[in-house]
Amino acid sequence: MAPGNFTWVTEFILTGVSTRPELQIPLFLVFLVIYALTVMGNLGIITLTSVDSRLQTPMYFFLRHLAIINLGNSTVIAPKMLINFLTKEKTTSYYECATQLGGFLTFIVSEVILLAVMAYDRYVAICNPLLYMVVVSPRICLTLVSLTYLYGFLTAIVVSPCVFSLFYCSSNVINHFYCDIAPLLALSCSDTYLAETIVFISAATNMVFSMVTVLVSYFNIVLSILRMHSSEGRKKAFSTCGSHVMAVTIFYGTLLFMYVQPHTNHSLDTDKMASVFYTLVIPMLNPMIYSLRNKDVKDALKKFMVYPCSPCKSV
Repeated sequence: MAPGNFTWVTEFILTGVSTRPELQIPLFLVFLVIYALTVMGNLGIITLTSVDSRLQTPMYFFLRHLAIINLGNSTVIAPKMLINFLTKEKTTSYYECATQLGGFLTFIVSEVILLAVMAYDRYVAICNPLLYMVVVSPRICLTLVSLTYLYGFLTAIVVSPCVFSLFYCSSNVINHFYCDIAPLLALSCSDTYLAETIVFISAATNMVFSMVTVLVSYFNIVLSILRMHSSEGRKKAFSTCGSHVMAVTIFYGTLLFMYVQPHTNHSLDTDKMASVFYTLVIPMLNPMIYSLRNKDVKDALKKFMVYPCSPCKSV
């Protein structure tokens, strides 16, 4: 088809989680609660790790930025999703859709990289404790986090234009609750080979780098823990890693379920359900995982609840 025969799409229609009218209000209430818990939980982690003097370590510095990323990722998705539950015209403009995809890519890629950075932090803390404050100094922490955000942003400004440089025609209905890559490519009338290749290379590179870093770090951590003679030392070492291991397992488990399933079983509806988990549910769960399994965070929360106005942060 010649380019002149394409109809330029100015808006898209999002089908949402479900197209059944009777489910719109119940789903709105469910996801409103999820988003409210996400905001409260992540803001709580950000506040506690900023003001409490006992939480001024590299581990909690990275946890604070994981909370920022989780809050950003869910905020890019949830408000528009909630509005669409209550409206008949579930439309989003072309540029709003592009912006949402760019924001989603920025935060999701940043999360993938930050989880690897957090695994490396735990590796240094347990395997090289005497060099910990040198290897993971405040300057290095700031550099690692800055590069994480920068890489996520650069990925977004490379991938998003590839997707939105394509022609869209015949249908503007996105079978999703936000503007994601797969359903957008499914609507395109032009050749998607280049865009799909760039997306695949980017996703594969990010996932392989992050997972290898996490696996190598925890392989060495386990070896180091097994060499410890003190049972108390082994217990403390496991406790410092437990929350991160749980968060990583849930996050990567969802992504692997989405991308490694057989092609014959793959569908946009399956992607949609998996996306609900890693864009909305995991950002809600992470603050609970890190707070309920962490004595320092629980103690900081109790202190903050009793003395909310007292200065906690040491000068």
